[in-house]
Amino acid sequence: MPIIANSRYRPPFYLFNGHLQTIVPSLLREVPEVQYQRQRVETPDGDFLDLDWARTEHVTDALGIVSHGLEGDAGRPYVRGMARALNQAGIDALAWNYRSCSGEPNRLLRAYHLGDTDDLHFVVQQALATGRYRRVFLTGFSAGGNMTLKYLGEDAGRIPQEVKRAAVFSVPTDLKAGSEHISRLQNRIYLNRFLKSLRQKIRTKAELLPGQLDLEGLEELSDFLQFDNRFTAPLHGFKSADEYYEHSSSGRYLDGIRIPTLIVNAQNDPFLPATCFPREAAERSPYVFLETPEAGGHVGFAEGLPSDGAYYSERRAVEFLTAQVPA
Repeated sequence: MPIIANSRYRPPFYLFNGHLQTIVPSLLREVPEVQYQRQRVETPDGDFLDLDWARTEHVTDALGIVSHGLEGDAGRPYVRGMARALNQAGIDALAWNYRSCSGEPNRLLRAYHLGDTDDLHFVVQQALATGRYRRVFLTGFSAGGNMTLKYLGEDAGRIPQEVKRAAVFSVPTDLKAGSEHISRLQNRIYLNRFLKSLRQKIRTKAELLPGQLDLEGLEELSDFLQFDNRFTAPLHGFKSADEYYEHSSSGRYLDGIRIPTLIVNAQNDPFLPATCFPREAAERSPYVFLETPEAGGHVGFAEGLPSDGAYYSERRAVEFLTAQVPA
């Protein structure tokens, strides 16, 4: 499909660069209207996932599944905002927490990674097992967007027929280039925050499973490549960070997508290098729509005051997911 060249998104005047558009919504936004009901489900490998449901007042056959970003959870404002927007459109929302992201460490030596589509597929199956839903929509942000795209494209034959459309935002479709990009000096504030959270989870895991993790040098790991080589890759069956990035990057799976799928990546996103704007794949595919607004930051897209109201990502997602025409 042709690239959507003329995005309608315009940031508020006071959020005048990509860093402000990224940081201010993350710090100031609240979405108190969403009240989750938590469900814990046991996974086939003896672990668990915590699912947070936000259902509409009236019975509906439509569900939106929301996948959060790296080291996020269902309580983040951008997830709650999407759940609210889905509910207002008459769609139930299911925001799932990755292993170790729900406030309680998972049981196994593994955790989650950016290509972990088996857990996403399991969540889809759990939702369909309720017997309520004939239409399922997938949404995802950043890491969750990568996971969603990979899921849709790596094996189209296993996608249930109830999964109709998807909309993802701020997606690092090239994980290796993205890991290098966020290590630049101007992005260290983001990297350091992620690494602090990841290190703490490794320490917690070591306490939970004594003798199974070597923590020597943990504090000296200074970028994603080092952390992923040391922990993410070996804990999830990869030989190296490079192999993990290669197999988990959603960009290589876009040609396999067979449902209408919207990717919205802002041109001023501080997390995304040029290789995370898959223009050629969008031009080839009748299913992949790429929108690249000039502004928006990373998982930003605020409109008006950052503390209230719907964001562009939510309005755009609902518009695309409920459309009766291709775009």
